[in-house]
Amino acid sequence: MSARFWRCAAYTALVLGSVVSLIPFVWMLASSFKDASVIFKDPPQWWPKPWLWSNYAKAFEKMPFALYTWNTVRITGACVIGQVISCSLVAYGFARLKFPGRNVIFIVLLSTMMLPAQVTMIPVFKIFSTLGWYDTFLPLTVPAFFGAPFFIFLLRQYYTTIPHEMDEAARIDGASTWQVYWRVLLPQAKPALVTVALFSFMANWNDFLGPLIYLNSPVRRTLALGLYAFQGQYATDWNYLMAASTVVMLPPLVLFFVGQRYFIQGVVVSGVKG
Repeated sequence: MSARFWRCAAYTALVLGSVVSLIPFVWMLASSFKDASVIFKDPPQWWPKPWLWSNYAKAFEKMPFALYTWNTVRITGACVIGQVISCSLVAYGFARLKFPGRNVIFIVLLSTMMLPAQVTMIPVFKIFSTLGWYDTFLPLTVPAFFGAPFFIFLLRQYYTTIPHEMDEAARIDGASTWQVYWRVLLPQAKPALVTVALFSFMANWNDFLGPLIYLNSPVRRTLALGLYAFQGQYATDWNYLMAASTVVMLPPLVLFFVGQRYFIQGVVVSGVKG
């Protein structure tokens, strides 16, 4: 009875917390179908009367969100591919290859996670501007091909859960180091790779500071910059802003639910068994 009581209490707390967390989302979704004059009505009107489906079409007529979506897809896709490839390779080296100073280098890699991004923001901007990369997508995509400490750590922890006997069996059959990585470890690391891809997708899809610093031309704006510009130009059209925001958040939401099983498995195995 005691165990059932605490289990019910835990589920009740989780449900209440979920409801509280969903209130802003429900308000945004409902506001996207309302007329702008009733959004801040007192007392609040939660459900639209009537439902204005035309808000979505009008929101995308006011600004070229299709162009912003294409720019965001290009940046996000390049970053996801670059981080999955580079981080999986580096993590394979730390988990499977033995070389002098491996542990020291890994600790140095982890220590870079403790350095705030604001500290290196100006030097990195100076480097990219000197290279002539300002107002291009290169500063937002090229660094992804050189790995990310957190993703390397996550994949390295997952690799350590895979038995070394599989590597040895593959080498007995004549597999090279590259073939062990490609044919033995990667097929078994799908949950961790999906986790890295999801984290990378959500971080780059919703990134605002990076494009704000490096992109200047309106034709190169991402969705985050487009929403910011939309808010500045149409400050009173909250219904259109909520409609655009709802469309922008749909891809990460759908992708998370599609890969939820792999995402949870990758995080749990990497964090517990590692």
